[in-house]
Amino acid sequence: MITTRRFIQTLAATLCTSGAWAQDATRGRVPRAFTVPGAWPTKPVRLLVGFPAGASPDLAARAIAAPLARLLGQPVVVENRPGASGNLAADQVAKAQDDHTIGALINGNLTIARLLNPNTPFDPEKDFAPVSLIGTAPLVLAVSGDAVGEDPVELLLWARNLNDSGKYGTPGVGTVGHLGMELLKSRTNITAKHVPFTGNPQVINAMLAGQIQLALLPPGLAKPHVKSGKLKAVGVTSPMRSPLFDQLPTLREANVRGADLEIWTALAAPSSLPAAAVAKLNAALVEVVRSPEVQQNLLAAGWQAQAGTPQALGYRMRNDTSQLGGVILMRGIRSET
Repeated sequence: MITTRRFIQTLAATLCTSGAWAQDATRGRVPRAFTVPGAWPTKPVRLLVGFPAGASPDLAARAIAAPLARLLGQPVVVENRPGASGNLAADQVAKAQDDHTIGALINGNLTIARLLNPNTPFDPEKDFAPVSLIGTAPLVLAVSGDAVGEDPVELLLWARNLNDSGKYGTPGVGTVGHLGMELLKSRTNITAKHVPFTGNPQVINAMLAGQIQLALLPPGLAKPHVKSGKLKAVGVTSPMRSPLFDQLPTLREANVRGADLEIWTALAAPSSLPAAAVAKLNAALVEVVRSPEVQQNLLAAGWQAQAGTPQALGYRMRNDTSQLGGVILMRGIRSET
């Protein structure tokens, strides 16, 4: 059992140095900046993705690769390195020393990896140079098609009244769907129990079969089942309505506060990459993501285009670590991946 005092002490210790993330995104790399020619990159850039081809992070990486290559003057080659919820690719990016390996990584890799598993072989705070967000997406709180109620307030009341007989599904322990639901439970008095699966398609199948009653799902997976009436949607977890499912209200509109949550994918480099290269990479990516064609491609892949400064990504990393880290520590959640 983690006491409130122990929780605060542990979280504070975890985050005590993270304030430097946003203010000093180039920490420890300035001396090497003078060793890299101004013409960087001087050879093809490897863009590692921690999921199989066709997965949403992979689609995001492929949406930016070709236009990014045109701006950088070198090929950008997407390489899939699936495993350990993306942490396998993240570890390879963190340890790369060739100045030409970067990663399209998800928030789990860049924030809470070590809080979930102390044996994670990289440190999200120290081992990466934030470059920029690529895209964000909310999750959809979906409930069984036989749930009583039509508007979000009624459906939330139905979910609360399930009491301990209710079950919610996720694609695994420590996933954003798992942590997000535990955060949501703490804000709504829902007490449904966790049932982990191997992926979101399996979660949906279990909901359709009546084995579980709730889940936080990506919009693209939830939408067809909501439209068919087989599932009902309470709302999206983002602060504002999403173009990915624009007719859905936010959970804020159902008076759920403190449960805002988004999944995201971002470009990150090893902390050893010189500051000049990080700056050039950021400028090129921002230009790419502002392209209407790329924005449309990202939207089709399930992402809302969103690029910014390395400092902004550093802030996002720190904020998510605090929010989800609190859930991990308070609930005592651990993952082996």
